Amino acid sequence: MSNEGEHKITDTKGKFLQVVKNGRKLNDPDWTSGRILLSNKRIVLAGNQGKRSIPLSKVDGLKGRYDVNQAVASVSDYLSIEFENNVLLIGTSIDIDEFETDVYGALLNQKMILTKHPAVEGGVIQDTDWEKARIKITEEMVNVAIASGTFVGIELDDIGGVDRATRTVKGEQRTVLEVEHTQGDTSVQTYISGQTRRCSLLESLLKKGERKNEGGVELDETEKEVLMALYSGVSSFEIPDFLGMDVDEVERIFERLIEVDVLEEVRKRREVSLKTRGRNIASESINEK
Repeated sequence: MSNEGEHKITDTKGKFLQVVKNGRKLNDPDWTSGRILLSNKRIVLAGNQGKRSIPLSKVDGLKGRYDVNQAVASVSDYLSIEFENNVLLIGTSIDIDEFETDVYGALLNQKMILTKHPAVEGGVIQDTDWEKARIKITEEMVNVAIASGTFVGIELDDIGGVDRATRTVKGEQRTVLEVEHTQGDTSVQTYISGQTRRCSLLESLLKKGERKNEGGVELDETEKEVLMALYSGVSSFEIPDFLGMDVDEVERIFERLIEVDVLEEVRKRREVSLKTRGRNIASESINEK
C-alpha cells in the first residue's frame, strides 16, 4: 500500500456493482468481476473497467440484501456498502461473513467510545459511571476494553436487544445504544455512546446479532411452559415436579429445545440453561399471559 500508515487487511477476488449513484437507483446494473482489496483506510475494487477506491472515512453503513434485479437476487451472499448517497454491492470468493467482519474491524477497531457497564444488571439500574473505552471486532463478538481495566465481551449470538435512546452523558444529551446481553447467567445492559457515525456503524453490527436471536420458532404450549419455568428461576432438575410432568417427557422437550437453539446443554442428565432466543420467547410468552 502506498499511503503512509496504510496496511492491507484482505486481498481477494470477487464481484461488485453499484445500485445507487448520487441518491438515484441505477437501471438494470450488472456485476463486474475483479480484485477486492481492503486496507485500514479504504476499499479498492479493480476490474476490467479500471480501479475504484472508496475511503473508509466516507462509509456510512453496511447493510444486507439489496435485490434490485434478477442478476443481484441470484447471488446468495453479498455486502451492501453505503457511502456519500451511493450503494455498492460486493460479493467475495471468501466467506462473506468473514469479509464483513474485516470491514467492520477496519471501520471500528481501536476507536474510542464512552461506555457504562453494567448500566442495568438483573433488571436493576446500577450506579456506574461513563468511562472511555476502545472497541475490537471479531466474528463472534464486540470486545470493549474500558480504560479502568474492565473488559466486556458482547457476544453477537447473545444479544437480546439493541435500543437507541437519548441520554445525558457527561453533562450532554447524546445518542446512546442500550445493548442487552448476558454476563455469566445474569442479564445485563451495556450502554455505549460516541461519535454519531461510529454509533450508527456499531448499531448495525449489534442489530445483526439481535436479529439472530429473535423468536422465530414455533413452540407448543407445553414447551412454552417449560421455558417460562426456567426463565422464572426454576432449576431444570425441578421442572418435572414443578409442572407435574413425566421426567421422560421433560427430557424429550429439552432435546427439542436444544435442537432449535433455544436451550444449551450444561451437562448430561440433564442440566440446561436458557439461550438468548429462549429468554426472548419466555419473556414474550409471560407477557401474553
